[in-house]
Amino acid sequence: MITEGQSDRALAEILGHYKKDKKNLIPLLQEVQTKLGYLPRKALQEIADFLKISDVEVWGVATFYNQFRFVPLGKYHSVVCMGTACHLAGGRLILEALERELNLKVGETADDGSFSLERVACIGCCMLAPVVVIKDKIHPKMTPFRVEEALIPYKQESRGKLKEGKSGSQS
Repeated sequence: MITEGQSDRALAEILGHYKKDKKNLIPLLQEVQTKLGYLPRKALQEIADFLKISDVEVWGVATFYNQFRFVPLGKYHSVVCMGTACHLAGGRLILEALERELNLKVGETADDGSFSLERVACIGCCMLAPVVVIKDKIHPKMTPFRVEEALIPYKQESRGKLKEGKSGSQS
């Protein structure tokens, strides 16, 4: 995870590559999100100050486009395809099963940063519908009953990291 100091330095570096012109708003938002993984509130304010526009205008543009996110993604980012083929093959049921298993709603990230959940219009694997992608691994022909099974290795790895961190802090 990126620290606040690293975030400040990255943002200053990004702003240094742009002219103070309103037409640079979207490219700035895109580059900040690429570098930081999301758009922190502080970064939005600094972009507004840099471009000499209101923070409301920056927020309005950032919230208009669904490519932008305002919370960091989890280590195991989970994406459910809701394109036509996946939707017709039970995508909604898959999404509901993931929400239950992860105890998250779409757009949320777990408090410990382990999982996040997103729905997308299409992944482009229609022949494999319904499709879930977890940490860049495609899980084809998903069913609500297979959701728990698909999450097992990620949950085990996540628990292992937590145990290592706890045992390491006690020594």
